[in-house]
Amino acid sequence: MTTNDSAAPPIDFDSEAIFLRLRRKEGSWVEWGQSCQLLQKNGFDTQQIFEASGFEPIHQNQVIVASQVFSSITEVGVKPETENHFTRMGSDSLYELRILSKKDRAAVADFLCERNMNADGSKEIAKAVKEFADLRQLPTGFTDHPGDAVAYQYWRYAKQQHDLMDKTRLVARGLLFAHTVSARQEVEKLLGTISTPTKVRPTLPLHRLESDEDLPRFIPVAGKLPLDSQVLIDVPTVQILNAFGMIRPNAASWVGLPGWQTVSTAVSPVVVFTVNKELVPDAETEEEILLLIDRAVTDWDENKYFAIDRSGQVAVDWFSSAPTETILGQLVLVLRPKRMLSVSNQDALWQNEE
Repeated sequence: MTTNDSAAPPIDFDSEAIFLRLRRKEGSWVEWGQSCQLLQKNGFDTQQIFEASGFEPIHQNQVIVASQVFSSITEVGVKPETENHFTRMGSDSLYELRILSKKDRAAVADFLCERNMNADGSKEIAKAVKEFADLRQLPTGFTDHPGDAVAYQYWRYAKQQHDLMDKTRLVARGLLFAHTVSARQEVEKLLGTISTPTKVRPTLPLHRLESDEDLPRFIPVAGKLPLDSQVLIDVPTVQILNAFGMIRPNAASWVGLPGWQTVSTAVSPVVVFTVNKELVPDAETEEEILLLIDRAVTDWDENKYFAIDRSGQVAVDWFSSAPTETILGQLVLVLRPKRMLSVSNQDALWQNEE
């Protein structure tokens, strides 16, 4: 993309002399850009210029546009060291400033020279200054200096970031570029919003009984053969007390659980029954659940749930830090009963099978 900033070509236009200087790389890159533009205005296309000079079309475009940017910043006025620097090098950096107004080009050129920044830095700053210039009014605390414009972009990105490390990195970048004290103060205010994220409750170790095979059945033992018939008759029937298969033989209650690894590895397990709303208050429906607690595990872990002694009663919960109460054991399993089909659903299944 080129502009029409350059003056009309001289009457004594000598293309061969221009091509010779380009082939020999005589003069500065600014002169190369002006020469390429002069050749194009006199009817030479980019391919012809490439074949005669060795300047590829993409390089022609870069030096032409960059030389126009250079002319505009010297017209507005830049520091002597800035002009001297970009006379010798930096066409790729000035090329990135083509999107800016002449005034902003000059200010950014001085800033680039002061910071000794390359083309990548030039592209970042040009984009930030362009977006900053499009704002209807200056944000509180920030000026139109290029450093403040870049600092504002990092300030804006940091405000939108929730990750602690990313937010800290963006704040640090903003402070690196901030030019005025007020801009630096605005960026520093974000440091007060950076804090250690709140710990999130771990997922409950939840399972549900899905089939009859998962539910064990307890059978009373009558003895060993040979055995009297009356003894066999006198063995009482065992009553199942709830959906988990709990029984109460000899005044002691027992419940059978599948041999899952969680169950089999518990060293000192004990079962406690409760309702789901005790652990999950916002549960949609209320149902009885079984809690398996391993009394052998009494060391707090922020990723586990524990049973504690709270005023003489058992309480089960998650603790973001070590509880002051005595830990009675770790909750290793939360078990829900098998879903029961309604009568209407059972009838529908029966009809489908027929």
